[in-house]
Amino acid sequence: MERIITQVTPQAIHLAAPQSKRVAAYARVSSGKDAMLHSLSAQVSHYSGYIQRQRGWQYVGVYVDEAVTGTKDSRAGFKEMIGDCRAGKVDMIITKSITRFARNTVTLLNTVRELKLLGIDIFFEKENIHSMSGDGEIMLTILASYAQEESRSVSENCKWRIRKRFEKGELVNLRFLYGYDIKKSVIEIDPEQAEIVRVIFDDYIGGMGGVLIAQKLNEAGIPSFFGARWSASRILDIIKNEKYIGDSLGQKSFVADHLTKKTVRNIGQLPQYYAENVLPAIIDAATFEAAQDVMAGRREHFNAKDTSANRYPLTGKILCGNCGKKFKRKKGVGCFYWQCSTFLQDGKAYCPAKQIPEGTLYAATAEALGLAEFDAAVFAEHIAEIRVPEHNKLVFVFYDGRTLEREWQDRSRRESWTEKMRQAAREHALRGQRKLD
Repeated sequence: MERIITQVTPQAIHLAAPQSKRVAAYARVSSGKDAMLHSLSAQVSHYSGYIQRQRGWQYVGVYVDEAVTGTKDSRAGFKEMIGDCRAGKVDMIITKSITRFARNTVTLLNTVRELKLLGIDIFFEKENIHSMSGDGEIMLTILASYAQEESRSVSENCKWRIRKRFEKGELVNLRFLYGYDIKKSVIEIDPEQAEIVRVIFDDYIGGMGGVLIAQKLNEAGIPSFFGARWSASRILDIIKNEKYIGDSLGQKSFVADHLTKKTVRNIGQLPQYYAENVLPAIIDAATFEAAQDVMAGRREHFNAKDTSANRYPLTGKILCGNCGKKFKRKKGVGCFYWQCSTFLQDGKAYCPAKQIPEGTLYAATAEALGLAEFDAAVFAEHIAEIRVPEHNKLVFVFYDGRTLEREWQDRSRRESWTEKMRQAAREHALRGQRKLD
């Protein structure tokens, strides 16, 4: 059989160009000092150049956090980076070390595992570890545990140094105080502000309360510190502050946990140190004691209780969208409400935020968390804050960066009346009828 041969011209095969890897970097410093900020600038410059020089890499950007600690959940740059990772904008992250990324082992591993499921690698330069490698998580667990213990040790050393300074009668971390000009630990009296302090004490001893004094100063156009408006709480803070007679009570509060950095009021957990004549006095001791006597008398007269230590599940979590202040809990007839602190102190003219029934907040929170009913422990673990951008609207902000919006409806007067309220109304009507009879 004759062999037949045919010439064939092969068709060109067009291979798709390899997709470039989108790479970002994360940089953080835990102090706002000039040296640290210079270090942060150097990190940003280094990563920007390094990523853009690599062939096949696409520069996404450098996410930055200034003067925040890796143990906190309030890192805006870190949250933004994680959000972009979830949105599919990043394939790889470079960071200096585990301690720059997070010192909390649980937070570190949760983040690494979430990003690994998204196919995102994290490279830790100092430790030379890729999170996507086979032994990456084991090494990260060990090293992060060391980092967390180092954080605890550093925190305890800082506390020890601060307490030693208190024992010596030194002022610690005093940077701003109304009535004084403080520059590089040199404390001098500000004559104009000092005169306002004296007026506050005189008016308070003369019978004016904190609300009236605040209104007087605001109407006169006299600003508080940093140009802010005066409030009753700010007035009372001045009245109670022993520094205006030149003395200082050290360790009024302390950091209870090195991970959360939560500051709590010292009500006997740790010793306090009272130092005399540590800064120039603005008022005399007799005036200060007279003001404290007036405050004690007011508290006794109005049967006021010190509720500063009271904490409710929603305390400090609800943020007003009108003025930026936190909501406070107040007792109504037969139920509790949450209302903006500006509204409570200065009135509707300064903040028109509506009060929100506590039951409504609990129900909306349970719905946002997918629970049958409100659970304080679950709420504290997952939700960072609740924003109130406008009337009848709530925005839940989760620690993982997610937000969830919910609306609530005002209850009708009939629905809002509890049996206790109805009984109180009946008794009031009966008393009025007896007077007529």
